[in-house]
Amino acid sequence: MKVNSGLPYCSICVKAYIRSRHFMETQYHVRVYIYSIISIQSFMLLAGTAAFVHSSSFSSEVGKCNLDSDYDNHPKRVSAPCSWKFLMESYFEKHDSLMDSDIQAFFVHELHPATCEVIQQNLNSLLRMSVLHRNLIGEGSHRHLFSFLKFNVLSEATFELPAHFCEAIIIERLPHGIFADPFELQHLIERGVFVDAAVFGDTNLELPSVLSNRSIVEVHVDIGNNFLATNKEGVEIKLELPLHARYPPLDGSGYSEVEINKPNLFVHCSVNEPLQQQDCLWLLIDESTQLKTSTIVWRIPSGNEKHVKVVSLVTFTVALLSTLLIVLTSIYSSHVNKY
Repeated sequence: MKVNSGLPYCSICVKAYIRSRHFMETQYHVRVYIYSIISIQSFMLLAGTAAFVHSSSFSSEVGKCNLDSDYDNHPKRVSAPCSWKFLMESYFEKHDSLMDSDIQAFFVHELHPATCEVIQQNLNSLLRMSVLHRNLIGEGSHRHLFSFLKFNVLSEATFELPAHFCEAIIIERLPHGIFADPFELQHLIERGVFVDAAVFGDTNLELPSVLSNRSIVEVHVDIGNNFLATNKEGVEIKLELPLHARYPPLDGSGYSEVEINKPNLFVHCSVNEPLQQQDCLWLLIDESTQLKTSTIVWRIPSGNEKHVKVVSLVTFTVALLSTLLIVLTSIYSSHVNKY
């Protein structure tokens, strides 16, 4: 009788123990799920930070002068002094400002080109820019800035010039909200599209427009050997620069507009004869040049301010329901596995 009377009590104890065990296992599954979410988010944050550091490091190295690199051994590379690898590098050695007026003043008044005795004429008397056409190719937030340049050789004295090699240097001063990817430019260099290229200024590819600063892209394009003496019908340069839009701030119209002004153009020539080895640099465009272009306007899609409350409410509701569904599924799954 004593044994039989103890059976119901033992049965209740077993059921209570099972319920307690199920509750503890459910809590364990919920904790594992929460820890997994936190771990994934932490990993993504660390990965993003590492990518940012690598991107910034790469971008800064692109603009530096490396005497040990294969830069001077490039088959299309002008044999220029190391300090001339990038013109903007010399600007940032003296200035921190990214204002157009400061950059333009540096080009006109502070950038002193080397004396060029072998080409004594001013290049502006040898060349005239007849066409400068620019437009954006593509749609959305990833587009190409297309530039078409044509130069006419005017002076007959160019036939007497020594052997030389020249390249065009295009400097694009990008506004807030637009950037060029240094990795993409490096790929174009490897394919031979550009002789060289560098990004200066804000090289963080992840920042939205409101937190970013301006950047400047310097591109070197091959013109060819003896182009001043042989290209009497003109020299044409076609350039496509890949650009990307940052996330713009909210706008009532659903679009954010940025303006891209005309670039600064230089011609850099190198004379490599045994008794004459010189480098010559000319600023090719000034304010008096008549250009067939206007300021380019890029309309970037942005979030609409009128939709902020609706989007926020829907996002919060979906996230909450998804979390509850995962927790309930975990609880139900633990009960099914036990029975």
